[in-house]
Amino acid sequence: MQQFTVRMATLEDLNILQSFEQEIIRAERPFDETLDKDPISYYDLRQLILSEEAAVMVAELNSKIVGSGYGLIRDAKPYLDHKKYTYLGFMYTDSAQRGKGVNKAIVDALMHWSKSKGIHEVRLTVYNDNAPAIRAYEKVGFKRHILEMRVHVD
Repeated sequence: MQQFTVRMATLEDLNILQSFEQEIIRAERPFDETLDKDPISYYDLRQLILSEEAAVMVAELNSKIVGSGYGLIRDAKPYLDHKKYTYLGFMYTDSAQRGKGVNKAIVDALMHWSKSKGIHEVRLTVYNDNAPAIRAYEKVGFKRHILEMRVHVD
């Protein structure tokens, strides 16, 4: 098995990270009919990299970035038993590296970062019909929690 390392992203990584973002959008488009026409962007990656309230992690293999993810500290709803939580997003693994532990390593690094900030609640969202992503998140310890529903009213 090839070894990869996980590190914090830098502004020098922006081009590859922006290409990962487009791959995520392309993969998620079939699950969300409400996405606008291309070009769209989900994230302000530059701002996330520079923010003290976020950590953008990348996985590298032989000096090539093969995966990504971010953690962003958010305020919790006032009725919850925690004041803040870390929201995970931008989870991507290069297709050639899937199933090799890249996602787990990035999630583990983001969990460690979250704990270092004193935050012990971590959440993410995933499309209900995205079975491979749900399996990947359950494999690293996430549990299904809530289902958001929608309807378009004409």
